[in-house]
Amino acid sequence: MKLRTKYVLFVVILHLITLVLTYFIFDQNKIFFIVSEVFIIVSLIISWQLYRQLIQPLKLLMQGVDAIKDKDFNVKFLSTGKHEVDELINVYNQMMDELRTERTRQEQQHFFLEKLIHTSPTGIIILDFDDRIQQVNPKALQLLTANEEQLQGNSIHELQHPLFKQIGELKSGETVVARFDGVSSFKLQKSHFVDRGFSRHFIMIEDLTAEILAAEKKVYGKVIRMMAHEVNNTIGPVNSIMQSAMSTDQLWEGHEFDVLKDALQVAMDRNQNLNLFMRNFADLVKLPSANKQPIILQHLINSVTILMSAKAYENNVVFEFTLPDEDIYIDADQQQLEQALINIVKNAIEAIDERGVVRFTVLPAEKKLVISDTGKGINADQHANLFSPFFSTKKDGQGIGLTLVREILLNHGFEFSLKTTSERQTEFTIHFN
Repeated sequence: MKLRTKYVLFVVILHLITLVLTYFIFDQNKIFFIVSEVFIIVSLIISWQLYRQLIQPLKLLMQGVDAIKDKDFNVKFLSTGKHEVDELINVYNQMMDELRTERTRQEQQHFFLEKLIHTSPTGIIILDFDDRIQQVNPKALQLLTANEEQLQGNSIHELQHPLFKQIGELKSGETVVARFDGVSSFKLQKSHFVDRGFSRHFIMIEDLTAEILAAEKKVYGKVIRMMAHEVNNTIGPVNSIMQSAMSTDQLWEGHEFDVLKDALQVAMDRNQNLNLFMRNFADLVKLPSANKQPIILQHLINSVTILMSAKAYENNVVFEFTLPDEDIYIDADQQQLEQALINIVKNAIEAIDERGVVRFTVLPAEKKLVISDTGKGINADQHANLFSPFFSTKKDGQGIGLTLVREILLNHGFEFSLKTTSERQTEFTIHFN
């Protein structure tokens, strides 16, 4: 029952009782009856005035409550001249001013935060309470090579992108550097905030590829230059002495020194091989800028396969081609790109233990070349280090082949990847856009 109803009911019952009592007074004393009736009338008038004074603040309160329910913080009341009501109105008006100011402040902060997230150079993924993706900024979409529809509403534990496997294993406050294709490196950081009393997580993704590649190149470049300096300073004088000894006939008169002479020749040959070995490393450091010229991709593939056909024949490997009839032009340094493709094809041939196929596929619409082989494939441990300097899966490998390929393709600004897509199917993909 409402307070207003209770008050009216109380006044009515009270005056009914008074009327009943005055009826008995009428039989005894008419003057008392008249006085009682006057008293009742005055009481009714006062009750009505009190009712209006009591109900008015309640009505104002209800109007204020309705405004708050509608989130309309612009509703304010004017003073009535009555002390108690005006006190209530002043408190209400102050509260509405505070609520309006706070809402404006929150809207400004929310707008600023949304703008900051949208324009941030760091990828940001915001999760809901169930670790489902609620919001993704443009940088994160770019780094994940995905669109918002593919990610929105999905759990990070269900998505197939390699980065989400790393994200799913992160705990709040942890940071890890993930390297999933042998080239790209990302710093992943997971943190949380409190929303309506419950913890929600967000992930920040930062692309460290350029910084890490530059740091790697600086380190291995310094090592290679130091090695080349020491080797050249040693090989040069030693070979000069041995050549002088080999050309001095007096030292070799008689046949008892033939074995020593042969040993010196072997040593000289080994020095030459060592010199060639170091030159290969030096070429990696001294790689010049790409002199890009328009070249036909099919012609480049043809020249590489002709050059590598003898090695393919030795390993029982067959070349297959899926090439468009129309010439595909790309801007590239022909000499550098040819060297990169030679290394890629050489690795593909050597990855095949027995008879196999190396296939060249050109996708004209995407300007993409895929070189696939039916070799043994790449395991998870090898995958992260494929393009690292000095890393090789071969017993006698120098670990510079794929590193040189990486430097040439980065030198051109081409995107690339190397991965085993299925059993006996490994693909090296180059995007020429």
